[in-house]
This record gives sequence, structure tokens and C-alpha cells, in this order.
Amino acid sequence: MNNKPILDVKEFPKPSQWLTLSIQHLFAMFGATILVPYLVGLSPAIALISSGLGTLAFLLITKFQVPAYLGSSFAFITPVIAAKASGGPGAAMVGTFIAGLVYGIVALVISKAGHRWIMNLLPPIVVGPVIVVIGLALSGTAVGMAMNNPSGKYSMLHFSVALVTLAATIIFSIYAKKMLSIIPILGGIVVGYIYALFVGIVDFSPVLKANWFQMPEFIIPFVSYKVKFTWDLAALMIPVAVVTLSEHIGHQLVLSKVVGRDYIKEPGLHRSILGDGTATIISALIGGPPKTTYGENIGVLAITRVYSVYVIAGAAVLAIIFGFIGKVTALIQTIPTPVMGGVSILLFGIIASSGLRMLVDSKIDFGDKRNLVISSVILVIGIGGAIVKLPFNVQIQGMALAAIIGVLLNLILPGRQPAEENMFEVEQMNEKKKIA
Repeated sequence: MNNKPILDVKEFPKPSQWLTLSIQHLFAMFGATILVPYLVGLSPAIALISSGLGTLAFLLITKFQVPAYLGSSFAFITPVIAAKASGGPGAAMVGTFIAGLVYGIVALVISKAGHRWIMNLLPPIVVGPVIVVIGLALSGTAVGMAMNNPSGKYSMLHFSVALVTLAATIIFSIYAKKMLSIIPILGGIVVGYIYALFVGIVDFSPVLKANWFQMPEFIIPFVSYKVKFTWDLAALMIPVAVVTLSEHIGHQLVLSKVVGRDYIKEPGLHRSILGDGTATIISALIGGPPKTTYGENIGVLAITRVYSVYVIAGAAVLAIIFGFIGKVTALIQTIPTPVMGGVSILLFGIIASSGLRMLVDSKIDFGDKRNLVISSVILVIGIGGAIVKLPFNVQIQGMALAAIIGVLLNLILPGRQPAEENMFEVEQMNEKKKIA
């Protein structure tokens, strides 16, 4: 792989190029970052602002060594929806804050004890099926958004919008070259929106009425809502946060391969995890969804070979500015539900498929009864929506329960692989050999 940089990590771009290079990263993250708040009922403007602030915090914590952009996390869609249903937006923000704290605690432990313990806790046989659950548990939401009109009834007109959007997204994913191949979600949304305009299901009047500058409705603790911690929120968020740590580690390994540096070692996994957690906490404090590093932006790095953290910082600043432009926010909110549904069909499927890919890449042997038992239990409990009700009105359900049971089965059942043999450690060792 040719990863010789055009601009290295600490190099400044030319002023004439800086804006263009940063806009590429903005486009790469835009579709997915605004889709999450759209699905969970939060403000897309605040999602953009929090992604920008979170990315700047991440760059600072990682000592401006890791060129990663942080956007809205899909893994937390179901927990955030459940938290909102039980206690409103305030409960969702408290839950998001809890998720950020989990990252911080894990980062502290890794800085003192190393990272092998988390590799033992989260091997591919646990993480892979849980990621499948995260994708498939949302499949009903995607199909409902695609098929139904605003009143919730089946509409072939609305479904046609979803199908056009889905087709466009697939075409961008498969046939687009270079930069266009990195933004299939944004491309699909644009094509679907144009078709929706053509068939007459877009109301463009809010954009005309919106101001150019508009202050988003931030959700501030102790101002917008009364802060209340419950064990229910902890049970919803902590298991998912633990599982998404594996996603973070995977992104750091891929980024290390692209840039040609060992980010697990320097600036250290603890710093990047702390950066991710801090971004999530910042998001919770202003009303945004949980954050995660974005594979789309890693793809931009791989294609352009521009690794400069200052380009990433420029994209973060642009995202913050966009969040305060009222007409941009209004335009996002005019996107019809079936457009987002069409994109979601592919996106949620890709999430599930990435879990399968993890199992394949890790050469998991399903002839081994241990692996078969762990994965089977995780899939049925997670997708089936099993619930465990505990004292003090605490409930653990769905993917959170599946993740907990998966971790316990892996620890209890005989035949567990030692940490140095799991996927993350092996891949890290292989990358070190390639770099050397």
C-alpha cells in the first residue's frame, strides 16, 4: 500500500488548498453525522457543532498526532431512543454522558495496566455478533421509514423515494471513483432529495423562512433539564460503550496502516479512547449524540494521502460554523423520511455485515461448539429484544443484554483464546512488521 504522504500529520496545507481539503472531510462525515440525530430526534445542527468540538478536543488530547474525525455513533441509536422514551431528551444526554465516562475510565485503566485486558474481554467472537445485532436491530426502523407516509401508513410513492435513494447510494458505493466513493451516503441523500422534490413530497418553505444565522436549541444540563442518574440509563449505555471500544480499536489499527504509524503505542490507545470519551461528554453537555471516529474520513486519508491534522481541524471548524447557519439546518430538516429510510437500509445492513466480516477476518471456526453457542445466544437475545428486569426498576434489554451475556459466556466457557492470539493483537503485530 502506497501511504507516502502528500501532507504528513504535522504539516500545514497551503492556504489556497486548506479549505478544499477540509471540505472533503466535511462531506465525508456529513451524511452519517446528520442521519443519527434525525433517527433519534435530536438536532442535526447540534450534532454538527458537537462533532466539530469533539474532534478538536480529540486532536488536542492525542497531541495532534492522530488525524481522525469524530461523528455521530450509530451503535448508540437504540439506547438513545430508549433513554428518550423513558425520560425525555435530558435522560438521553445523561446516558450519553455516562457512555463518555466509561471511555474515560477504560482509558485510565489502559494507561496503568496496558490494553491486553480489554482484548481478553472483547474478542471477535463476542464483538462480531454484537455488531450484527446493532445493525439488524435497527432494520425494522429503516424499513418503516422507507415504506410509510407521515401518518404511518404504507405508501408506494414514499417507498419509491426510498428505493431511488437506495439505488443511488449503492451506485455511488460500487461505481464511484476516488472521492465520490467515500461519500455514498451524502450522494444518495442528494439524489433521493431531488427525486422527492420531483414527486412533490418536500416542503421547501422552512428554508425560505429560516435566518442565515440561527442559534440552535442547545440541551444544557441543569438549565434545559434536571439531571437525574438512574441505573436504567447505566444498564442501557455501559454495555454498548464497552462494545464500541472494539470499534475504536479497529479504527486505530486501520488508521495506523493508512498513515504508517503505530497509534496503539504512540500517542497510545489510552489517549485516543480518552479523546473519544471527551468528545462524547462534550456532546452530552450541549445536546448531541455520542461520538465515534469515522471510517469515512479514514477513507479520505487513504485516497488523498493528506494526513495533516490541521486539515481535520479545518473540517471541525467548518462543521461548527455550519451548525449555526439556519438555512443549512432548515434544509436538513426538509429531507423526507423515506430518503433517510432508503439510506438506512444499506447503512444498517453494512453495520451488520461488518460484524460478519470481523468473524471472517478473524477466522472464527463455527465448527467449534463454543463459538457457535456464544454467537447464537448473542444474536437471538439481541435481535429478539430479550429483557431482564432487576430490583429498583432496572432493566437490561436488547443489545446491552446480548453484549453482557456474550462477555460472560466467553469468560466462563472453556477453550478461551489468550489475548495475544485474538484479532486485534495479531493485526497490530502484523502492521508493526509491515511498517518495519
